[in-house]
Amino acid sequence: MKILNKKIAQHKSSVAWLQRQAADPYVARAHKDGYRARAAYKLIEMDERFHFLKNNQVVVDLGAAPGSWSQYIARTYPKSQIFAMDLLEITPIPGVEFYQGDFTTDAALDWLIHKLNLENASSGTVDVVVSDMAPNTVGHKKTDHLRQMVLLEYAFDFACRALKPGGAFVAKSFTGGTTNDLLKQIKERFQDVHHIKPPASRKDSVEMFIVATGFRG
Repeated sequence: MKILNKKIAQHKSSVAWLQRQAADPYVARAHKDGYRARAAYKLIEMDERFHFLKNNQVVVDLGAAPGSWSQYIARTYPKSQIFAMDLLEITPIPGVEFYQGDFTTDAALDWLIHKLNLENASSGTVDVVVSDMAPNTVGHKKTDHLRQMVLLEYAFDFACRALKPGGAFVAKSFTGGTTNDLLKQIKERFQDVHHIKPPASRKDSVEMFIVATGFRG
């Protein structure tokens, strides 16, 4: 791959990333299949293994940009309702309602509560919460892990509030000691919990995914 931008070409890390992208079969596959990012295949692989997505569901996609997870859900399960959120703007996806904002703020949470009719609901109204949220990493392993755990805890707390009994929660985590403490809490609220690294997740990445099904309510 020839790098036309001279400023980018001067940075070895940028060159390495571009070369890795060019050699990545998932990148080529995403381009061929029309997905916005290779990340789509992480969700696809997890769904094919654990079957937590179906038609006629209400699904919340946190950390959605650039939208490949919502794309897959809307394309594969077109009768489902999808509500997506991210700090970054995304190009509209048919069948997906999107909110640009910080999930950890009251304004974003209020939007979700209103859209999901949770204000006066006696129980949850959502079938699946998926989260690919991740912090901007600083290169310090412990700091990055703790920042990821904060986002994971926010997503888990929301899932416990929003999910119907029997619902599913799928979220990104980073490898690290404090994950085990949160996993214990998740196992108390769900019947089946798996902590996995799907094949589409790069081997050199610290990311893992929690797949929890059978919400106990």
